[in-house]
Amino acid sequence: MKRLGKILRSLVFPHWLIALLVIPTGFGMLMYSFLIVPEDDVIAYLSYAWSAYALTILCTSIPRIIRFGKWFRGENPFAQRYFSDTQYRIKWSLYGSLTVNMLYAVLQLGSGIYYHSAWFYTLSGYYVILAVMRYFLLKETRHRELGKNLFREYLHYRFCGILLLLLNLALGVMAFYIVSQSRGFEHNPIITIAMAAYTFFAITMAVINFVKYRKKGSPVMEAVKAISLAAALVSMLSLETAMISAFGEDNGPMFRKIMTASTGAAVFVLILAMAVFMIWHSTKEIQKIKRQQINADETED
Repeated sequence: MKRLGKILRSLVFPHWLIALLVIPTGFGMLMYSFLIVPEDDVIAYLSYAWSAYALTILCTSIPRIIRFGKWFRGENPFAQRYFSDTQYRIKWSLYGSLTVNMLYAVLQLGSGIYYHSAWFYTLSGYYVILAVMRYFLLKETRHRELGKNLFREYLHYRFCGILLLLLNLALGVMAFYIVSQSRGFEHNPIITIAMAAYTFFAITMAVINFVKYRKKGSPVMEAVKAISLAAALVSMLSLETAMISAFGEDNGPMFRKIMTASTGAAVFVLILAMAVFMIWHSTKEIQKIKRQQINADETED
């Protein structure tokens, strides 16, 4: 009986190397079954069982993952600096967001080439410009301490607002054209899953940036939050079009038109309001700093 309990324990709480092997293969087999294998195939049933086992191991490994995270945070110099230095953390989060942003732009460009769709080309260009904005903000975090040169940071902040405004207008025109023409989209299931993963990533980053940097007082950090929110909103719109095309065939073209129009209008208005506020607020602060500098110069004279 003790031997049986030991075997069961080793199956439920395996070595971490075995867990690293089982968890990815389990979820990989599940995706393979959903996308390729017929529902009544033997491989599908095996993959369901394997993925259930992988999920069990993942759940039982959570306490170990938490303990390892605490140990890594306390012992690793990179982790210590990452969690204690706000500017260092922003820099590396921008590196990660920039990389994912460019990969997603390439995915949309590839979809545009494959499906001959102007919508995918537009999304690709949108995310490329967002990546360019993140790159400029990344340069600012690498070479200067945030919150010290507010004049320069507000210039970057206003530049991001202007780009967001222009991008939003272009995206709005394309969305209006698609809705007015009742255009649908072809989506490969794998691309739809990738879009869902990116949407989850974008929303997560937007929430994290909003919570962590809401009281830092740096225009660059405010720009990072705005870009994250814009990326999340547009990814939600693109994911909706993909989901409707993939799973909404029975609802008819009018349903697709209403959903795309309502969501597109909401996204357009939110990003428009955010971009206008960025331009207005930064211009006001830039003028305020200029007046303070003029008054300081007159006082010295």
